Amino acid sequence: MIGLPVEEMQSAIRECRKPVIARVNGYAIGGGNVLVTVCDLAIAADTAVLGQVGPKVGSVDPGWGTALLARVVGEKKAREIWYLCRRYPAAEAERMGWVNKVVPHADLDLEVDLWCREILEKSPTALAIAKRSFNQDSDSIRGIGNLGFEALAMFYQTAESKEGVQAFLEKRKPDFRSKLKP
Repeated sequence: MIGLPVEEMQSAIRECRKPVIARVNGYAIGGGNVLVTVCDLAIAADTAVLGQVGPKVGSVDPGWGTALLARVVGEKKAREIWYLCRRYPAAEAERMGWVNKVVPHADLDLEVDLWCREILEKSPTALAIAKRSFNQDSDSIRGIGNLGFEALAMFYQTAESKEGVQAFLEKRKPDFRSKLKP
């Protein structure tokens, strides 16, 4: 395993005995949308936007961001999110099941606080057992992610990946096809 900080953060969220709530305020694009996916619950402001840019810039999240997202929103929708790199308003993300609730921007903190208070009224041990049970069903994704991140480390050394980064920095459309070996 590569041991990237993002992987450690994702594991910490999954292994935390308490439910973790994503408070989505603004853009949750790329790694931000993976973070929303990994969290147990997600509450978004009506102004929030979710989406993916990975393949657009020569990158991908080969574990939680793909496989777990497919379990959350369905495989066809997850493929759409990754293959097309579109942006989705919070209301659409809620309809997909990507976020649990959308509230007016001004009410976001209040709503997150309400959910936290409601959770705090519940049995901590029962919640921890429920969370581990939910996670157990999808823990095989961790192994897929480890394998994927090893492959990704090699991919990042290719001309194709470097073109994505360079195009992003130069604010131009990448030309991935010219970087492929014949």
